[in-house]
Amino acid sequence: MAKNIPLSELADEVEKALAEYSQDVADGIKTEVKQVAKEAVQTLKATSPKKTGEYAGGWKVKTEYEADDDIRVRVYNSKKPQLTHLLENGHAKQNGGRVEGHPHIATVERQISEKLEERVKVVAKG
Repeated sequence: MAKNIPLSELADEVEKALAEYSQDVADGIKTEVKQVAKEAVQTLKATSPKKTGEYAGGWKVKTEYEADDDIRVRVYNSKKPQLTHLLENGHAKQNGGRVEGHPHIATVERQISEKLEERVKVVAKG
């Protein structure tokens, strides 16, 4: 048997339920963003060019900003940040010629973006 609830109370209950759902989704997405960023670091460490291993081992993740419904993370190379662009895109040699790039960052970015999109869809569906 259905309860007779005044319209004002029904609106409050619906609003409360939507707020809870919204926060649950936001929390789930923040968790997935952190997890995917860690996976990006692991993949970059494995696929980065390795001459001495210092560059490949320098990948880290940092949470730049986090609020109730927002998160921003940065994946960066802490040991050799000046090499990321040169290794990714190639560069000119000192005495002429070019060094070919080794596109390792863009590849991981595409993979991680697709993975995050799929995980966010799962979180949003509940």
